[in-house]
Amino acid sequence: MHLRDLPHPDPGVPDVRTGGAFLRWLCRQQLGGQLKALAWGLVNIGAIAASPLPVGLAVQAVVDRDGGRLLLAGGLILALGALVAAGDTMLHRAAVTNWITAVARMQQLLARKTTELGSVMTRRVAAGEIVTVSTGDLEKIGWFVEALSRFAAAALITLGVSVALAFYQPELGILVAVAVPVLALAVLPLLPPATRRADAQREKAGQATELASDTVAGLRVLRGIGGEELFLGRYRRASQEVRKAAVRSARMWALISAVQVLLPGLLLIAVVWYGARLALDGTIAVGDLVTLYSAVTFLLFPLRRFEEIAQAYSFAKPSAKRTARVLAQHRPAGGPATDQGTTPTGALHDPVTGLTAPAGRLTAVVCGDPDAAGRLAERLGGHPPQDGEDGEDGEDGAGLSVVLGGTPLDDLPRDTARRAVLVQDKDPMLLSGTLGELLDVPASGRVGATDALAAAQCGDVLTALAQSSADDSGDPMHTYITERGRSLSGGQRQRLALARSLVTDPEVLVLDEPTSAVDAHTEARIADGLRALRTGRTTVVLTSSPLLLDRADQVVFLQEGKAVATAGHRELLHSHPAYRAVVTRETDPEPALSTGQTEETA
Repeated sequence: MHLRDLPHPDPGVPDVRTGGAFLRWLCRQQLGGQLKALAWGLVNIGAIAASPLPVGLAVQAVVDRDGGRLLLAGGLILALGALVAAGDTMLHRAAVTNWITAVARMQQLLARKTTELGSVMTRRVAAGEIVTVSTGDLEKIGWFVEALSRFAAAALITLGVSVALAFYQPELGILVAVAVPVLALAVLPLLPPATRRADAQREKAGQATELASDTVAGLRVLRGIGGEELFLGRYRRASQEVRKAAVRSARMWALISAVQVLLPGLLLIAVVWYGARLALDGTIAVGDLVTLYSAVTFLLFPLRRFEEIAQAYSFAKPSAKRTARVLAQHRPAGGPATDQGTTPTGALHDPVTGLTAPAGRLTAVVCGDPDAAGRLAERLGGHPPQDGEDGEDGEDGAGLSVVLGGTPLDDLPRDTARRAVLVQDKDPMLLSGTLGELLDVPASGRVGATDALAAAQCGDVLTALAQSSADDSGDPMHTYITERGRSLSGGQRQRLALARSLVTDPEVLVLDEPTSAVDAHTEARIADGLRALRTGRTTVVLTSSPLLLDRADQVVFLQEGKAVATAGHRELLHSHPAYRAVVTRETDPEPALSTGQTEETA
């Protein structure tokens, strides 16, 4: 494959059963590129391996004062030099191409998986691990893919040279043929401890990365409570642990390198000593001794390739295991996929909690537990727990799909399910770009940006953006918003995210605490605007705010992961003490209030 053909039209379906299975699958996908690199490797290393022959011929020609053979030897050296240069250039190009195409394939697989799971990805896999996989792990796997063809070429040429030496000079050739495999395998006992130390280093590095990302994400909060130094101290300790682990790992790899230098050096000394005795006895000619010495010296070069592939594999295997674990995350299917081009309509029902949101109405859900609300929002978006994950009630909720209008979301194609149900979690992401680009999302076309911004009460945000507009027009739609909207307050970010969700106008909109960062007056206006703009559409709001609850068509109260009451907000305040305790933050709820008291409180 050529680099100009990237990205891959289809990265394929990886084998993610184990890290080794994933590596084998990846190599099979690039079989053509590996064979091409192997061929150029054979040319390059084969030319290097053949160089001792003309060198020995030239030395013997000088000893015998034979000008013709000296010219022949010079011509052979020039030809082999040209082959070495051409082979090395093309081998490097082919190997690097394999590295780039392998990394591109894995990046596409990760991007596809992230698109499939969305924000659920970081709930199932730690953010630090995802960062480690998408950066360092892909690089290490790519290194193994790149080194594989060089190792295969070196192994084949080494085998050929060892056999040739055994026939060329049996006395020394057999010694070399036996010693080379021993030298190549001498480092195998050192690889397991080296791999364990490298794994420990990567694990600590991943933990430090996760700690750093969490600290950066909460930097504003940390500054507000004066906790910067505390978390800085934690990161210092974590980085020192990474440094110590890296030093321990480097020491082991230095020992492996030393062994790879010492043992071949001892072999070379033995060959020179024994060959010199044979030359003095007249058993072999001086030119033959030079040829043998050059051949043994060459064999030290492939041994470096053996060390490289051993090191690359020891790094790539755990990296492939982590990558396979991330790629193994999936959106479970409750049955065979159906070919539905239209978005289903109707009531939204969750069989795990018993929650039912009637079509075209605004349903508020009170959980009392923010984590339970987040899991419920995730499931309503078509992401039920995978096998082994717990449902909200502590029981296994795997395989129970949310149903929309009688159709399980897991039976729908992914794109159709995404059009049907949109989930905005409690910490929505704002990407960098202009406000116009932020609101340029796939939408039904029924709701315009102006109406969505008005319903989300973004008037003050638009004014602030207009004042900071880079052009002379003062148009807030052209104002650049920094990554994650860090130039805005929490409430402003939350309202812009709500406006983006309203523009999309899905059949079902699920909002998890959409007004937690705004004041009560703004929250009341948002509740009115949301109700008016979503008329005729199904909306589910997970909240405990009385202002939003009072404007909902119905309120569903969940306890221990199950829907235990469904009614209006005021009715539940009057009849359900546990509900009243959650909504009013009472620590010791009293018996049911009178109707008059309820009305006054509401």
